[in-house]
Amino acid sequence: MAAAGLLGAALLAATVCLTSGCDTLGYYAQAAGGHVELMRRARPVADVLADPATPARQRERLQLSQRMRAFAVAELKLPDNASYQRVAELGRDAAVWNVVAAPELALTLKTWCFPVMGCVGYRGYFDRESADALAAQLRSEGWEVSVYGVPAYSTLGWSNWLGGDPLLSTFIGWPEADLARLIFHELSHQVAYAADDTTFNESFAVAVERIGGQRWLARHGSDELSAAVQVQDRRREEFRTFTLRWRGELEAIYTGALPEADLRARKAEAMTRMRAEYQALKTERWAGWNGYDGWFARANNATFGVLAAYNELVPQFEALFERCGGDFERFYGQVRRLAALPRAERRVALAAAGDDSACR
Repeated sequence: MAAAGLLGAALLAATVCLTSGCDTLGYYAQAAGGHVELMRRARPVADVLADPATPARQRERLQLSQRMRAFAVAELKLPDNASYQRVAELGRDAAVWNVVAAPELALTLKTWCFPVMGCVGYRGYFDRESADALAAQLRSEGWEVSVYGVPAYSTLGWSNWLGGDPLLSTFIGWPEADLARLIFHELSHQVAYAADDTTFNESFAVAVERIGGQRWLARHGSDELSAAVQVQDRRREEFRTFTLRWRGELEAIYTGALPEADLRARKAEAMTRMRAEYQALKTERWAGWNGYDGWFARANNATFGVLAAYNELVPQFEALFERCGGDFERFYGQVRRLAALPRAERRVALAAAGDDSACR
């Protein structure tokens, strides 16, 4: 799913860099330039709908997106601002490409720190070549690396003065349930943001997209769509359970008091077993559905690290939502309170989200 806000604050970060001096000024420049170009391409949805040359399929998708946005505001209490009222044709498969890296014998993602936005476990680029160049450099330094395309990103509200986050050609054609979840996910990043805590931010957004997606389907989904999404969600949950189990096995290997050569051998054996088990899962549970083949072919410590960022804290956020009586405004208030805490204290407080005292 989509990444949050570093790139949306690129203009501000570049300004800080210019005034203080930064070794990575070129990175900020590409981030700022890429975002400005994306915003330049955006047209008001109302203008595109009014254009008689707009194809019927595009018109239908844009109308659907506006119903989803209205639902997000009215039912999920997500921000009502300029976001997703414009649309941009990018002419490429991804909005940005993220680079993530982890050590050879550990699962902790490498972090990059930026003015204002804090530290995040990825570095994003608006062109694939730059992302691949950084990936090659990191590999030469001994890191395990993954480069993946991101269909959308949130500017955390920083770009509302420029017209807000636009709908993008990279995702507007997605299936209905996926499109709804993406819009809910990205808007939730404007509700709360904890600097230096990618896992907190992404897990919160995933929790909102899940809850919101279920409510959208309950209100607007057909029986056929609901049945298809149920199958998709079952596979997705089995994938999460499967990969988190194997992440735990790798973590146990890496924390073992063994020589590095032995750790490497045990890691290689575990990865072989994991891929064999995946083939059995695909055959026995998914009738041969191969949508995760690419992930398992590229699986390494970096990809396992990304999975944790998007999933690790989701159950705790869902428990907090329940403790808040399913009231989104109370829930968001508690999440903002948690985001303002120091990281260690925040994690302890979130872990207690299922207690009776939560959300009082």
